[in-house]
Amino acid sequence: MLRPSWSRVLPGSAGVLLATALTGCSLIGPAEGATTPDAGQASSATTDARRVSLVQRLGIDGPVRTLDVDPSGRWQCRDCAGDGVESTGSLNPEQTRRLQRMLADPALAQETDEARRYKQSCIDALTSTLLIPPGLTITSQDCPGEEKPPVANRILLLLTQVTPAEDKG
Repeated sequence: MLRPSWSRVLPGSAGVLLATALTGCSLIGPAEGATTPDAGQASSATTDARRVSLVQRLGIDGPVRTLDVDPSGRWQCRDCAGDGVESTGSLNPEQTRRLQRMLADPALAQETDEARRYKQSCIDALTSTLLIPPGLTITSQDCPGEEKPPVANRILLLLTQVTPAEDKG
């Protein structure tokens, strides 16, 4: 039997692990042999651009909703409205620039779950996890009194305002 303190951590950790596994394919670069534009055609604005995934889950038993945004601002959302529908779209150029500036912010390294020693503290709350390659994971919950990592929270707000992903309020 699990001690009560572990009963809260394990479902949340399993959810993050599941979300990471579900989005793993979209976080990996193009397959070997895939064609890419010539290096001379790539703009300098996208050479250091990053992709990001937002994985959300409401409570322990809620569906996993996934939003993937590529460096160009194109996004794909799976079950974002909780209705099983997949939708796609694009951020506008200003939103894409804002997102890329925030993703390049060195402060994100101090906001990772590992750096903050993050532990989920609420049951049945909306849990949002940003997955930023190579290896940054930043989780927050919609809980009263939970301190939000500032840069990651701005990224989360941008993504939830311009896509069907759920806003944390």
